Amino acid sequence: MRFSMYSSLILAAGLAWGSPATAETHYDPGASDTEIKIGITAPLSGPASSYGVACAAHDAYFRKINEAGGVNGRKLTLICHDDGFTPARAVEETRKLVESENVLFVYNSLGTSVNTAVQPYLASKKVPQLLLNSGASKWNDPAKNPWATSSIPHYVSEALIFARHIMANSTDAKVGLLYQADDYGRDYLNGLKAGFGDKAAQYLTATQSFQIADPTVESQILQLRGSGVDVVVLGALAKGAAQAIRKIGELGWKPTIYLGWSSTGIDTVLTPAGLDYSKGIISTTVIKHPEDPTWKDDKNTIEYREFMKAYFPSGDVNSISNVFAYATDDVLIDLLKRAGDNLTRDNIRDLAQHIDVQPRMYVPGIRFQTTPTDLDPIKSFQMVTFDGAKWNGSGEPIHP
Repeated sequence: MRFSMYSSLILAAGLAWGSPATAETHYDPGASDTEIKIGITAPLSGPASSYGVACAAHDAYFRKINEAGGVNGRKLTLICHDDGFTPARAVEETRKLVESENVLFVYNSLGTSVNTAVQPYLASKKVPQLLLNSGASKWNDPAKNPWATSSIPHYVSEALIFARHIMANSTDAKVGLLYQADDYGRDYLNGLKAGFGDKAAQYLTATQSFQIADPTVESQILQLRGSGVDVVVLGALAKGAAQAIRKIGELGWKPTIYLGWSSTGIDTVLTPAGLDYSKGIISTTVIKHPEDPTWKDDKNTIEYREFMKAYFPSGDVNSISNVFAYATDDVLIDLLKRAGDNLTRDNIRDLAQHIDVQPRMYVPGIRFQTTPTDLDPIKSFQMVTFDGAKWNGSGEPIHP
């Protein structure tokens, strides 16, 4: 499955902070005086298809930008290919984007396994793997992956916060972890161990892994309950997380549940799991959850709602996938504005390693920052709790 999208964003006043446009124009494939071609692969089908909405969300944002004149007078053309959340297919579709579609860079493709699979190819072609949609710790390695930059909170950092929050609230908690048997899930395992430190054996008393293609995680949940844990951490994407929450609820089991931020979607996870079963779940956020009454009168949240109504009316305004797409597009537009007329892949890569912006839908006090030696873009998180209908933030942003 393949489709193209021709789009553009809200020219956010005040986002650009870098150097002025160069006196001469410098272009690589995908750039011209009138256009910037951007490629993305997304799971429009397959086990992670609930996250595939990103293509439509970016398309809506780009259309808004193009209507306002584009970026430095250039239209943004988004070409989205379905990768089915399958690494081999992602490589094939990424090759098409680079060699047939001639995109300037690949942007915000989703999934750790998918991005890991395409990384060698893009690096060999010196094509930026820009603001990829994975929070795996491996992307904070500029020496090994100089062409890759991530756009979302890193999972290890969140797991560190979970561990410290658990220790601050209980000295005798027994923690069980359900995690995917991949880089995503292992980051939660490693982050919890690091957060608990020399008390890891005392706190982390049970772990259960699963494959993302497994039909169910029910047996793993039964194993965790049988181990006597009273806190469960879920390092699982949407399907596995929803199944785990529902099974815990059906068992009448009442552990405290910590849920990885990427599975906090009310539409994609908590509603299928059961809103009553989801009540009391703890997570983190860096974005403003639109349903949180804290942001009811927030200017930027109102602007986001108006954008969704005008440009993506079929989209769920409360979807974290849509909010993150909108916020990440703010980062992209800042970068492209700073690039000016120097639209080479080398320059795009270098600018991606020099970012310091406040996306409009980020919680105040949380910034998006990268340097050539530190590509982990988000250094602060806010704790949130689900009340059965909405996520509610509490306290100031905290550091891992």
